[in-house]
Amino acid sequence: MEELGTPGKLMDERMGHADGSVQARYSHVTPVMRRRLLDGLTELWLAWSPAINADGDVRDGAQVAELTGLLDLTGWPEQTRVIVRRERPHPGAQLSLFEEADGWRYTAFVTNTQVGALQRLEARHRAHARVEDRIRCAKDTGLRRLPSRQFAINQAWCAAAAIAADLLAWLQILALDGDLALAEPKRLRYQILHTATEPAARTAA
Repeated sequence: MEELGTPGKLMDERMGHADGSVQARYSHVTPVMRRRLLDGLTELWLAWSPAINADGDVRDGAQVAELTGLLDLTGWPEQTRVIVRRERPHPGAQLSLFEEADGWRYTAFVTNTQVGALQRLEARHRAHARVEDRIRCAKDTGLRRLPSRQFAINQAWCAAAAIAADLLAWLQILALDGDLALAEPKRLRYQILHTATEPAARTAA
């Protein structure tokens, strides 16, 4: 802690020492001191590296590090690794009390992959999260509920739901931007798909 410039009062508190000097009696530890110590130790313990995107380019404002050696993983498989990403949140993002202290948003995940750079392992995990996001969207377009006890009917239903999910994905990629390019199917349904039928209904009438 000395190399971090930690005040003596805080060092004594962390190590359980009692200082009976007059100076110690009239000094006290502040939250700012604790925050600076935590930040300093974090930088010493964790070797943060720039995060990358799926295409290999550096991801602005994001870093990755490995926590495996700092955690008690008793009971976990022997090859367990814990990797964490920190990233500057977008404006308006909701942060936890822990994250508000330093302004970073943290995301950790567990893997048993022993080879490969941390950056590529984290990018692979983030890509998998997008796969899960598409599965959730597919459920919102009909995949959640199968209509029949007959396999053939459910097979056709799943094919139609997959087509619907693909059409929504391509719509967002090719024709939408801003919030709508990231919107959930429910929002697209009420802001775009349903409104598009209203003029046609009036014309037919």
